[in-house]
Amino acid sequence: MSSTLAQATLAGGCFWCIEAAFNSLQGIVKAESGYMGGHTENPTYKAVCEGNTGHAEVVQLTFNPELITYRDILEIFFALHDPTQLNRQGNDIGTQYRSAIFFHDQSQQKAALEIIQEMTDDNTWPDAIITEVSPLATFYCGEDYHQEYFNNNPENQYCQAVVSPKLAKFKKKFAEKLK
Repeated sequence: MSSTLAQATLAGGCFWCIEAAFNSLQGIVKAESGYMGGHTENPTYKAVCEGNTGHAEVVQLTFNPELITYRDILEIFFALHDPTQLNRQGNDIGTQYRSAIFFHDQSQQKAALEIIQEMTDDNTWPDAIITEVSPLATFYCGEDYHQEYFNNNPENQYCQAVVSPKLAKFKKKFAEKLK
């Protein structure tokens, strides 16, 4: 088996949900919460949440493409959030919660645009997909307490109300891909 790893960077609402889901998948070596796509250097969670930095909450994945493909990652990503909601996911509102794919190379850009077109052609969503497809920008790792947040804080009220139900649905749908 090759030891070549790849990366993907995705924004689909609160990074706690996306990170927890991807961390449970075969082929994902690491899922790291952070920020991307803004105009402020070294943003903090507080500044990002205030909506002044332009950053999205993202999860940067390191994965083994022999165990999980980039296409698989995109299909899972689109199942984890609603890509038709502009600058929000449910009650999480603001540009930091936008849907975005930050591509690392032209093949990732092509794959992202293709899957969005396929879902549009198939009317997968009742409304238009507004997921931003942008080139990779500087990744700022989130604060330590955000890493593996759900695993470390399962009793947190937000985790109970939002993350747990989303993860349960995700694990049922993608059971064959779980670690």
